[in-house]
Amino acid sequence: MRQRLSHWWWALGVILVLRLVTMAWMPLSGTSEPRYAEVARLMALRGDWITPWFTPDQPFWGKPPLSFWTEALAFKLLGVTEFAVRLPSWLATVGSMALIFTFARSYFGARVAQAALLVYASCALVFIAAGAVLTDPFLAFATTWAMVALAMAAKEPRPVWRYGFFVAMAIGLLAKGPLMLVLVAGPMLPLLIFYPSIRASFTKMPWFSGLALMLMLSVPWYLLAENKTPGFLNYFLVGEHFLRFIDSGWAGDLYGVAHKRMKGAIWGEALVAAFPWGLVALVMLLRRVINPVQRSALWQTRHDPDKAYLLAWALFTPAFFTLSGNILWTYMLPALAPFCLLMALALSTTPPENKVAKRMRMALTWLVPLGVTAYMVLVTVQPLRLKTEKHLVTYATQQMRAGEQLVYLNEIPFSATFYSRGQAGVMTLNDLANQSRQVPRLLLALPKNDLNKVSEVLNKPLPKLFESREHVLTEILGRGDGS
Repeated sequence: MRQRLSHWWWALGVILVLRLVTMAWMPLSGTSEPRYAEVARLMALRGDWITPWFTPDQPFWGKPPLSFWTEALAFKLLGVTEFAVRLPSWLATVGSMALIFTFARSYFGARVAQAALLVYASCALVFIAAGAVLTDPFLAFATTWAMVALAMAAKEPRPVWRYGFFVAMAIGLLAKGPLMLVLVAGPMLPLLIFYPSIRASFTKMPWFSGLALMLMLSVPWYLLAENKTPGFLNYFLVGEHFLRFIDSGWAGDLYGVAHKRMKGAIWGEALVAAFPWGLVALVMLLRRVINPVQRSALWQTRHDPDKAYLLAWALFTPAFFTLSGNILWTYMLPALAPFCLLMALALSTTPPENKVAKRMRMALTWLVPLGVTAYMVLVTVQPLRLKTEKHLVTYATQQMRAGEQLVYLNEIPFSATFYSRGQAGVMTLNDLANQSRQVPRLLLALPKNDLNKVSEVLNKPLPKLFESREHVLTEILGRGDGS
């Protein structure tokens, strides 16, 4: 038993360390990561802990501040690095794992708890989000804490669980907003109606003092934020939480574009987020539905309030977002904790001596951690595969002379803003023609397809100094520098 436990801890530890190491060398890429990292950098730089800022002149009303608080604090303590800004997400994920393990061991035993953690740690979305600059790991931590606290309070009615539920709710309100209330209240409603034991424990919670604690911890920031930048509450509560949900092509987004998808696409995203275990669960479910005996046994599980609790918790998030055509796969993260607990319960029915099943389970456990790590090594060796401006900005900075600036044509990527520490500028083609004649040399980054067009407008050849995946760096020589 001790040897099996040792192997289990080693496997979990290696997975967590793999993600910890890879997030230190991977550049910030895509849109969300560098955008949120820049918000956190500005918070740390300006010392404004009330209003997150999208640019030095534009407040960021899209998300509450909890993730930015932790990331800005990490910048203060560890410096402005990829590792520092990603570390809070990793810690939030580890916190979720601790809660999952505590709940599973108390309700289903150590073997299920171990399996649940390995399944959770090796899900695609969990492994990737654990080392990414996102708000979702904090929402997942808050929802997991709230749902675990409710369940544990029924079994062990101690203050740490009874009031921990309300602290978790406050954390969720500061991590993502009122969505936290929906993701917790939603699965609880059918459980309270159909399961008297859950209803009885629910009514014993300290609702008056607990809700007062939740409001005391969360509401002051909302009031301070609205007072500092009026209009925040209307945009955040009405725009981000209502209009974004009902309007797939919502045009009111101040910070990007709507994630327009076909309604119901969240179920496909659920399979991707839970990969590879989502496919395993689908196959196991289909086999049980087809077999009359197993189908009957599956139907009887509805009488088990503990499994019903997990099932309602797991299904509510995708069911809720089925109604929205404006989704991302990261929306599934709060549902993966109960899914992995259910998956562990299903796997626990496999006889321990079945060597084929054990080997298959081990292969599935390592599929995502090793696959994602291999990809990260590949893009480190071949940086043109990654959507980031880190290498271009670094090269341009090394080539700059006193008084020179890197500018992007028309639009600056978020990663360029972050890696230039806000020093890179943006310029239109008309401005470029005028500015290039007034300075000795201008370092210009522009989309690769625009190089020839800009060369024709300026009537001079433009050399390729450096390339990223989407941009090419060139120099424009003006007065007194060889023009």
